[in-house]
Amino acid sequence: MPYIQTVQLLESLEQQLKINHLWSIQSPSDAELASVAPFACDTLRFEQWLQFIFIPKMSMLIQTQSPLPSKISLAPMAEHVWGNRTELAELTKLLAVLDNLLTGQ
Repeated sequence: MPYIQTVQLLESLEQQLKINHLWSIQSPSDAELASVAPFACDTLRFEQWLQFIFIPKMSMLIQTQSPLPSKISLAPMAEHVWGNRTELAELTKLLAVLDNLLTGQ
């Protein structure tokens, strides 16, 4: 399992979210976090999903040395959500690197 590389990419993801002013200080409500929709798209913005659901879940999997997801497509969602925001291109590229690492490409 590529735990070390994944940790590094998650740290970079957090840093990029902060640099781009997408890191939230306030946590969403429990009801918003309980969404079962993909990326919690009905209750959260994509960057909130990354911060409050994806990063913590991945960190937990790494801490417990559990299997990491091998079918993941974050970059296409980022392109869909942030496609017209050129200032977020590096963030989208970072998610593509994470996708490729976890899917073994």
